[in-house]
Amino acid sequence: FCFCCDQGMSKLYLLFETAPGYGLFSQIQSEEIGASVEQVEASTAKFPIFNQMVKLEAFAPFRSAEDALENINSLSEGVLPEYLQEFLEQNLPKSKKSKKKAPSFSLGVTEEKLAASISEAFPIKCDYRSQTVRELLRGIRLHFSSFVKVVEKKDVAQAQLGLSHSYSRSKIKFNVNRADNHIIQSISLLDQLDKDINTFAMRVREWYSWHFPELARVVSDNILFAKLAMFIQSKSTLDETKVDGMEEIVNDRSIAEEILEAARTSMGTEISELDMMNISNFAKRVISLDEYRRQLHAYLSKKMGAVAPNLAALIGDQVGARLIAHAGSLTNLAKYPASTVQILGAEKALFRALKTRGNTPKYGLIFHSSFIGRAGTRDKGRVSRFLANKCSMASRIDSFSEQRTNKYGEKMKQQVEERLEFYETGKAPQKNLDAMHDAAEEVKLEADVAPMEEETETKAEKPKKSS
Repeated sequence: FCFCCDQGMSKLYLLFETAPGYGLFSQIQSEEIGASVEQVEASTAKFPIFNQMVKLEAFAPFRSAEDALENINSLSEGVLPEYLQEFLEQNLPKSKKSKKKAPSFSLGVTEEKLAASISEAFPIKCDYRSQTVRELLRGIRLHFSSFVKVVEKKDVAQAQLGLSHSYSRSKIKFNVNRADNHIIQSISLLDQLDKDINTFAMRVREWYSWHFPELARVVSDNILFAKLAMFIQSKSTLDETKVDGMEEIVNDRSIAEEILEAARTSMGTEISELDMMNISNFAKRVISLDEYRRQLHAYLSKKMGAVAPNLAALIGDQVGARLIAHAGSLTNLAKYPASTVQILGAEKALFRALKTRGNTPKYGLIFHSSFIGRAGTRDKGRVSRFLANKCSMASRIDSFSEQRTNKYGEKMKQQVEERLEFYETGKAPQKNLDAMHDAAEEVKLEADVAPMEEETETKAEKPKKSS
């Protein structure tokens, strides 16, 4: 194995990015070692041998921790930092862009994105795939403090730790500003609560029905059943004095009287006081879980109104939150094409259809929207495609717009309503260009009115302060 054979006769430079700064190394062309990869690894492990293979050309330390963080953010996004560009311009050999003559050197880097950004800025070939570059960069990483005498090994470790913490904090702050993580957690908890409450309420119904089976026939709602079970407890104590209390629970006098009549002729078994106490405690827990679910739903609606108001106005809080959760974030959802949004949540059915060459699914999570249910059987596919298109547009507005408004979402919802009417009656809907123009005008008017209202409130508060 020869380190020179991969690169031909051109000289190989190596760019090494580390927490203290950028290092530029060059390969010593005359050095050759044995054919096996094991021998290559053994040579890079020993600095006296590796020092004869690679030479340090230049080292540029970062000016501050903020400078290092700015550079690593740019590199992670595939953008060439200005500081790195100046460093390469100063230390790499000068070469002109020419189609006939190839550059007399190449640059080895660690990542594909970095290679692409450097190739755009400089007329040089960047190599990130060859085993030569990987082995040499691994050796440089191992012996970096030996090459750069001013940087000790403990300083490198400390700089790496500090930069990694800063980089992680910057990414977390970005997510907190978007605030879609809370929506993802809320909708996941809400879906889990729905399943658990339904399971627990069915258990209350089954358990209490041993004592009062006729109540299940009169009251079909699970939460109302749990409230009545906790209120009535033993059916033998049920009399005219409890009718008013039952009426408050079911909001119907006739149902309360029907429950009283059913208790008088009930065929249920008698139950001990201890058993009834356990049923009552369990029913109380189910009711408290249902109350918490209502609070969580209100919280989710508030967060969706703040983070994704247009998506919430178009398709509803819960369906919109499920789309965001399935995509991973609002930004990811905004990047999806409408065709992906349409079948989001139906991946198993899609791949099964592709494997068996059957019909692909027409909708995924957006099936839970009321628009799909209202569409006719022939039009469900067309409505889901149109709705997915609007959801994709709404999520992009929410993700990338600085002004928080739901005017676009409301206008898009009106467009979907008109499209449903068009499929039913043939009435032509409003053109999309006109609808978006109207929404933009409303947003502009809203932005102009807001400062005037704040000014009016400030003037109204001034006399109160003086008094």
